[in-house]
Amino acid sequence: MLSLALEELEAVRDAARRAEYAGLTARAGRLESETNALERELEDACLAAFARPLTPDDLAFHLLVFRSLTNLERVGDYAFGVARDLERLAPRTRSATLQDVLPLIGLLTTMLDRLAYAFAERDAAAAREVIRLDAEEVDVLYELLQRASLTRLHERPDDVEVALAANRMARSLERLGDHLVNVAERVLALVEGPGAARTVAESPS
Repeated sequence: MLSLALEELEAVRDAARRAEYAGLTARAGRLESETNALERELEDACLAAFARPLTPDDLAFHLLVFRSLTNLERVGDYAFGVARDLERLAPRTRSATLQDVLPLIGLLTTMLDRLAYAFAERDAAAAREVIRLDAEEVDVLYELLQRASLTRLHERPDDVEVALAANRMARSLERLGDHLVNVAERVLALVEGPGAARTVAESPS
């Protein structure tokens, strides 16, 4: 599911970089359908595994996967929503309001790539990087976007449709980051123990 989510978000990022949005919704929709099918398949596999005797390590791994399924499904949902909005507003994506949202897509693509590595390699440093990027960059950029959008809406009330769409996309991307953090915290707990994610959250930036 991580690879499908990454492919979907990369499709959004690449379309935004090229400013070519035709077919983006359809492509993201196909990846979203694949994600949903894989979610059901993995859920069944985890439930079947839980019915068998498992070693503590195997149980911890299957619990990580099972508990992360909803997070990754939601990542796909949010990416699809952003793809749909970008294609719908394609003639107006050069507006400063929408251009402000695009750096968030790049940040989240990086986070998802690092999360995929953390999961595959059980790499605590990569999981910590996901958590750090969300706290230090995504959340900060999201707050700046909210303020900038309100300022532009006040200055250009005729641009209300674009401003509202930009707010919706920024909020979707911020929530997408939260779901990535949830999975990263579980990977960190698997590798270093249950208190590891709390330590990251409490450490000074």
